[in-house]
Amino acid sequence: MNAQSNAQPNALAPSAAGAAEPKQYLTFVLGGEIYAVGILAVKEIIEYAGLTSVPMMPEAIRGVINLRGAVVPVMDLAARFGRQASEITKRTCIIIVEVEQGGEQQVIGVMVDAVNAVLEIAAADIEPAPSFGARIRSDFIAGMGKVNGKFVILLDASQVLSVQEISALASSGERALAVEA
Repeated sequence: MNAQSNAQPNALAPSAAGAAEPKQYLTFVLGGEIYAVGILAVKEIIEYAGLTSVPMMPEAIRGVINLRGAVVPVMDLAARFGRQASEITKRTCIIIVEVEQGGEQQVIGVMVDAVNAVLEIAAADIEPAPSFGARIRSDFIAGMGKVNGKFVILLDASQVLSVQEISALASSGERALAVEA
């Protein structure tokens, strides 16, 4: 009987180690670099279609789309990273992401050059974000995932898609326009 009771805790050990299981990430290309976002934040991936532009929005917000009756803002991730706005190609996609901000769920479309695949990356294969050298803000990076000997930049969706920060950018842009006029 003792041998059986000793065997049972070992049978439970894999589920107790569930925190160390690999997490899934959606990888995509932006400006020739590979980025990833946690799959749990991704609602769907849609083909790029015409956007409705909205006046007085920050440069990173390309416009809005109608997603089954809901107005969803679409962010150009390249512009958000301070780069030149993305060119539209056959492979351009919009990743619909849901992030929690201020206790509310926000749905935002993210425009990327192309979607690659869903990868599983073990926690042991994730390094901390570099404090320098990255071409984007370090608070946008959740970590650096090692995949087949290369690094994939794991984005912190709640930081990159911060509605409050984007709103602040929009209002500072409006103030700058008012001052120029």
